[in-house]
Amino acid sequence: MGRDSDPDRRWWKEAVVYQIYPRSFNDSDGDGVGDIRGIVDRVDYLDDLGVDVVWLCPVYDSPNADNGYDIRDYRAITDQFGTLDDWNALRDALHDRGIRLIMDLVVNHTSDEHDWFRRSRREEGEYADYYWWREGREADAVDWESDRGPDGEAPPTAWQSFFGGPAWSYDERRGEWYLHLFDPKQPDLNWENPRVREEVFDLMDWWLDRGIDGFRMDVINLVSKPDGLPSDPDAPLGGTMNAANGPRVHEYLSEMNDRVLDRDLLTVGEMVGPELPMEHARRYLDPDGDGLSMLFHFEHMLLDRGEDVWEREEWDLSELKAVFNRWDEGLETGGWNALYLNNHDQPRMVSRFGDDGRYRRESATLLATLLHTLRGTPYVYQGEELGMTNYPFDSLEELRDVDTLNPLRTAIEAGEVASFEAVKEGVRANSRDNARTPMQWSAGEHAGFTDGEPWIGVNPNHDAINVERERATDGSVLRYYRDLVALREEHDVVVYGDYEPLFPDDDEVWAYTRTLDGDDGTERLVVALNFTGEETEVRLPSDVATEGGSYLLGNYDVDEAAATRALAAGDLRLRPWEARVYRVVE
Repeated sequence: MGRDSDPDRRWWKEAVVYQIYPRSFNDSDGDGVGDIRGIVDRVDYLDDLGVDVVWLCPVYDSPNADNGYDIRDYRAITDQFGTLDDWNALRDALHDRGIRLIMDLVVNHTSDEHDWFRRSRREEGEYADYYWWREGREADAVDWESDRGPDGEAPPTAWQSFFGGPAWSYDERRGEWYLHLFDPKQPDLNWENPRVREEVFDLMDWWLDRGIDGFRMDVINLVSKPDGLPSDPDAPLGGTMNAANGPRVHEYLSEMNDRVLDRDLLTVGEMVGPELPMEHARRYLDPDGDGLSMLFHFEHMLLDRGEDVWEREEWDLSELKAVFNRWDEGLETGGWNALYLNNHDQPRMVSRFGDDGRYRRESATLLATLLHTLRGTPYVYQGEELGMTNYPFDSLEELRDVDTLNPLRTAIEAGEVASFEAVKEGVRANSRDNARTPMQWSAGEHAGFTDGEPWIGVNPNHDAINVERERATDGSVLRYYRDLVALREEHDVVVYGDYEPLFPDDDEVWAYTRTLDGDDGTERLVVALNFTGEETEVRLPSDVATEGGSYLLGNYDVDEAAATRALAAGDLRLRPWEARVYRVVE
C-alpha cells in the first residue's frame, strides 16, 4: 500500500533519526565535556546529512552517576551542558531546518538527589511512597553475598541490579531498604502511586509545551514491578528480568497515551529483556492502547553477549537474520520497527557486526544499507556515519561506565577475574564506553571535539576517521549515508514496501526484496549483502531475477550496465562486504 493510500502513513515512519550523546558530541567551552552550544554549532552538519529527527540523550540536571540517566531535576539543564536558553536555541536551530527534536524520558527511576527522594526518605507526607521501600530479611534467607543492614539483615529480595550487586540499598535516614534496578544512586519510582504517574505526565506536558516532537522512553517496560515484590529466596536473580513487562505496565502506558501522547509525536520505548514477547510488543504499539510509535528490543543485541560484560558468544548471520525476520513478520500488521545496530549503550556496529580493519569502509556501508532498506525507521548513532570503531582500552583507568566498572571491580576483588588484562579483549568488545568516546571531527588534537582535556579518551584512529576527511573523500562512509537518507525520501518502496527474505539459512549473504503495489504498478527493491571478507556468488530465484531492473545503489564502483545484466541473469558476484540495491518497476 503506497503513501497516498496508506491509512497508517505517519511522518515518523518516513524519517531517519540521528541520536546525539551530548557529553561526547561537541564541546563549545573547552572544559572537555560536550554541551548544547556545541550541538548548535554543528546543526548544519546534521542538516547536510539529511536527517529528519534528532534524539537528544539526557541533558537534565544530574549528578552524573550514570552519565545523565540519574535525573535530579527534570525541568532544568545540567550546568555542564548549558542553560535552558541554550536548549531553546538548539530547538529553534533544528526546527528552522525542518529537523524535529525528541528528548529522553527517564522515569523508571530518578537520582537519589532528586527532591522527591529526599522527601521520601524523610517519610514526608504524600512523598513517603513515591519509591519502593521495604524492611530487610534475616541474613540466612539468601545464599549469596550481599550488603547487610545495621542488624546484619539481608535485602528484601534476592534481586541483583542491572549494574551488578544487590538491587536494594539500605537508607539510614529512613531505616529501610529502597529498590534500584540500576545504580544505588538511581532509586526506582513507585508507579503504583497515582501521584507519581501524574508527576510524570506533568513533566512530559512541560517539555511538549516547549516544542519537542516526542520522547525516547528509557527502560519503560520496567515501570510496573511484580505484585508484592516477592521475597522468595529461590526467585530468579536479575531484577531487570523480574520486572520486565510487569502486571500493570500496559495500564500505565495506556493512561499515559490518553493523558499525554494523543497527539502527533514520535514515541519509542526501550524494552529491556532477553526476548520481548510479541504479544507485549503489539500491545505497546497499539494506537488504541499504549500508543507507542515503535520500540527498541534487545534480541539481536544479546546474540554475542555472555553473562558478564567481558564475556562474548559466537553468533552467525542466520541467527541475526532470524531476529530481524521475526520482528518484521510479528509487526507487519500491528506495529512498526525501530532499526538499529548501535547506540550509546552498545559497542560500535562496524567493530561488532562488520570488519573494522581491512574492510571497515565496505562493512560500515553494508551495515548502513541493511538498516536503511529494511522495513522500519532507521536510527543513526553519532559517528556511525563515519564508520567509527571501538576504542582499544588498555586499563581500568581509561573506562568511565558504571556498567563496566562496577561488575569488573567486584569480580577482581572476589578473585573471579585475575585482572583487567585477563578480560581486556572482552571489555574492548562489549563496553558501553566504546560508543561514548568523542565524535571525531578532524585529525587535529582531540579530534576537534574540544580545546580542553576530554572527559574520556579520543580514539587514536581519529587521524584517519573524521568528518573533514570523510567530507573530502569520494566514496566515503559519510557520503554513502547521505545517499541512503536521500534514497528513503525518493522511493516509497523503501518505507512502505513489503519485506520478503531470501536464503534465510545462508550464513554469508543477506538478501531480500521490498515490494510496493501502487496505482502506477509495482515497485520492488532487490537487496543483496555479502557479510564476508571473500568474494561470493548469489543465485537469485527465478521470480526475482528480471530484465526490468536497474542498479540503484551500492558501496563499490560498478559498471551499472553489467550489474543490471547480472540481475537479469540472476547471477550476482559480490566482492568482500559488497552491498547492492536494485530497483524494479513493473
